[in-house]
Amino acid sequence: MTTAPPGSRGISEILADARTRLRRLGPEETHAAVRDGAVLVDIRPAAQRAEFGEIPGAVVIERNVLEWRLDPRSDARLPFAGDYGLEVIVTCQEGYTSSLAAVALQDLGLHRATDLTGGFAAWKAAGLPTT
Repeated sequence: MTTAPPGSRGISEILADARTRLRRLGPEETHAAVRDGAVLVDIRPAAQRAEFGEIPGAVVIERNVLEWRLDPRSDARLPFAGDYGLEVIVTCQEGYTSSLAAVALQDLGLHRATDLTGGFAAWKAAGLPTT
């Protein structure tokens, strides 16, 4: 094993730091927030969605283009993404990548961005709707 470069951080530390910035939502809280107007964004790749299923009504934006589609300043933003007060809840398969993605959205100024604790797997385990 090689020595980590000075100043570098492991992914566990980066993830823990990211999560200190979020008020993460469980499946039931997410379901209620979406009913009240929050946007649920599924960042999983197509292969995961095909294998495990999808959440009806979730907006699919794969991780590699997320910031461009949701940054109100971006020429590539989606039509609904023009407001910094937009409540965005990000989901991935198990709730790891979504935490990092939600913090990236906060860095863009979307201060209400957060993620679904446990991701799609937790949503499905809670018996919430899937396709």
